[in-house]
Amino acid sequence: AGWAQLTYDQLQVVYDSAIEYKNLKIIPVILRGPGNSGSGGPMSLSKALEEGLVTLSERGTASTENVHWLRVNNRSKRPLYIASGEVIMGGRQDRMVARDTILYPNGGRDQYVGVMCVEEERWSDKEKKFTYFNYANPRLRKVLDHSKNQVSLWREIYNQLDSSGIKSPTLSYTGQRLDKKAITDMEGYLRFLTNAIGRRDSTWAGFICVSGNKVIGADIYNSQQLFYDQLVPLLQGYIEEAVLNGSIVHIKDEKIKNYIDPALVDEKSQENYLKERGKIFRNNNEVFHITIFGE
Repeated sequence: AGWAQLTYDQLQVVYDSAIEYKNLKIIPVILRGPGNSGSGGPMSLSKALEEGLVTLSERGTASTENVHWLRVNNRSKRPLYIASGEVIMGGRQDRMVARDTILYPNGGRDQYVGVMCVEEERWSDKEKKFTYFNYANPRLRKVLDHSKNQVSLWREIYNQLDSSGIKSPTLSYTGQRLDKKAITDMEGYLRFLTNAIGRRDSTWAGFICVSGNKVIGADIYNSQQLFYDQLVPLLQGYIEEAVLNGSIVHIKDEKIKNYIDPALVDEKSQENYLKERGKIFRNNNEVFHITIFGE
């Protein structure tokens, strides 16, 4: 079994093993004990889709009652973990998962997951195939988790597209990650960081990301396996933030520590701090995943 909690009793932030590339610095968070190896535990959505074990489709044709749901068919024998902030492109319009969910295997029968729309100007007659588009950037994830409000989400997407000067005819969030110049920059980050992390020992259970003089966010899991399955999808969101809004890292470790400590020092402090600045996802009374939003 995993940990009932994810605090400094179980975790260690290893500041001197940080990895840095251009505008992004990543600080590993490791489990002090074996934690949850993850074998037989929930699979990530990206892995399950990649291995063809899960299909996603629209729940129906009319936008009004179907826009906030996607149908999931899990043909594997393992539970499926779908995280808030994961972006799914295609269908009748692009969506983002609204809240962390674990779907238990049921022989591939229909299950549903709540989503928000991240493409305001499209609801097409034809249903395109859905493709996985990784995690949204941390600012959009923060708006989603704090507001759970479709209009606030559209406003944030509009502001992001506007400030990065990217034209998206359907006002799709994905427009800024598909921009040619952004793609080239982001690929450079992803290649460097995944190689560097791959060369380390595989004890990471999460990371803290910083850019310029700010913490831009952190994600920590109770299973190393799940963290490594989520690594590339998660990184894409943080890289996008670093490329579009970041600057060369000059934040001091002490400032990072002051920002992160209240989220990890103990259970009560974590609960209070993350009400405002993050979220805690529990499953079977275990803390499964915590997110700390940026400054």
